[in-house]
Amino acid sequence: MDNDKIPNREVLVNVKHLTKCFGDLKVLDDISFDVFKNEFLYVVGPTGCGKTTFLNSLTKLYDITEGEILVDGKAVDLKKQNISYVFQEASTMPWLTVEENIRFGLELRRVPKNIADERVEDVLKIVNLQKFRSYYPAQLSISMLQRVVIARAFVTQPTLLLMDEPYSQLDIELRYMLEDELIELWKRIKTIVIFITHNIEEAVYLGERILVLTNKPSKVKAEINNDIARPRNIADEDFVALRDQVTDLIRWWWCE
Repeated sequence: MDNDKIPNREVLVNVKHLTKCFGDLKVLDDISFDVFKNEFLYVVGPTGCGKTTFLNSLTKLYDITEGEILVDGKAVDLKKQNISYVFQEASTMPWLTVEENIRFGLELRRVPKNIADERVEDVLKIVNLQKFRSYYPAQLSISMLQRVVIARAFVTQPTLLLMDEPYSQLDIELRYMLEDELIELWKRIKTIVIFITHNIEEAVYLGERILVLTNKPSKVKAEINNDIARPRNIADEDFVALRDQVTDLIRWWWCE
């Protein structure tokens, strides 16, 4: 999809010729794409294609073999840029309460207390954790722990938020509930979200655009604009058609 087909969208992230090798094993092969300001981008692909390697390369947790990644025109630097990462496993700090966990990043950035208080209250309300603000992680369910982690990531209002299948351990009913909360956080905070998943239905339900990767060494197979109106209905004809389109794109490599 050409960038000029989406009018009035500012490009904020540029990935150019991203290649990552582990010794002789090439996992990512010359991947290039742009991400727009405030965009919700989903990345899908076959199991084992290197989606987590893709995210770790974007954050420079892995040194990339070739290419460059720019955020707002500058090379990725986690020390200088406000970039957050939500992992598959809940990464709460067990010695802090729910509210203290969410507030942690704001305190590191020395956000004024009145502003921090307002932001914390806002996200606590969206993720329905007001009544649990004084609880410790050991007292929470897996879904509540993930709410804490996601709220903590959004409350700092990052330029870029990377999410690595944070709902993979949850059942379907909980996933849908948390996905709706995630959309509300994204609408409120207005940040870029890059979310990787193997769940195609989730990608169609949440994403504005879907990037489809091939089997490794991974390349970009397709970029699909998702303009289905929100709230989205998984039984809607357009939803089913887009889900099937993405599924077929991922299956293609079995036949070649």
